[in-house]
Amino acid sequence: MADKKTTPMPPPASSRLVAVIVSFNRCEHLKQGIAAVLDEPVAGLVVVDNGSTDGSREWLASLDEPRLEVVTTERNLGGAGGFELGFEVALKTFQADWLVCFDDDARPAPGALRAFMEQDLEGVDGAAAAVYYPDGSICEMNRPSWNPFWHGRLLWRTLLGTLTGRAREGFHLADRHYAEGKPLEIDSSSFVGCFIRAEAVERIGLPRGELFIYGDDVIYTLSLRKSGGRHVFLPSVYFVHDCSTFQGEVVRYSPLWKAYYTYRNGLVMYRIAAGGWFPLVVPVKMLGWLWAARHYPQKRRYLRLCGEAFRDGLRRHPGCSHDDLTRRYP
Repeated sequence: MADKKTTPMPPPASSRLVAVIVSFNRCEHLKQGIAAVLDEPVAGLVVVDNGSTDGSREWLASLDEPRLEVVTTERNLGGAGGFELGFEVALKTFQADWLVCFDDDARPAPGALRAFMEQDLEGVDGAAAAVYYPDGSICEMNRPSWNPFWHGRLLWRTLLGTLTGRAREGFHLADRHYAEGKPLEIDSSSFVGCFIRAEAVERIGLPRGELFIYGDDVIYTLSLRKSGGRHVFLPSVYFVHDCSTFQGEVVRYSPLWKAYYTYRNGLVMYRIAAGGWFPLVVPVKMLGWLWAARHYPQKRRYLRLCGEAFRDGLRRHPGCSHDDLTRRYP
């Protein structure tokens, strides 16, 4: 049990793996994640409690575990801010060789972290685990991908897919890549079961906390690849994500402020992904935002939000504070 002092399992001499969990008001899920990590040969675990109010802080304070470092924040920093802080603490506290990060509703399957450390990681800077729902089906939101703008054939396949509503299949890994069980070069992945070499973090920097939520993981892993780093999918390393089933693209955000982060961060992501194609991508994305206005009863407020996201995304500005954003776009 995670609330009892456990006997540390020494990690292999070749590497020191440190886990980073960002948590907000999911105490029961968090208990499962911490227990799963501490059953593995990790050098440390950093939990960033993002201003929880559900008893998570009190429970975390009761733990007696030498490998656990708990960081509490006075306000919710979002997933991006939590991982920025968590990465920084992990590197300073545990002298990590590798970091692995995930949300509080995810956890490594038994033996997953040991399986990672037994991989041939020569020349690898980042890796993505195979993430599944608790029922054993592939978790769609954590399906790794390639950047179609860096692969001509994938770009063409993705463009054709937009005509049939299957653009996502053009650049995301297929089910067979999971079944084949072979490591595979990729360009981006989510922050659930994402492994990053400490030297790579020192080279490209910490995750960008000002992004708050949405796209920060894809932006970070694309930046890793753009810097010359090697990112791979490891289908033999399993994670479980106990989240709601993927329902396709969101067409209406509630609360509305979430649309701001999706749109602004999307422009940040496409600037990295599209490169010289970026000026052509921007009007296409803007048309999509405008077309989505039909789903919102307060269209004027929605369009004003789109304007702010467009402005801040293009000028690479963090925009207003999160508190101000949530006040104006509830």
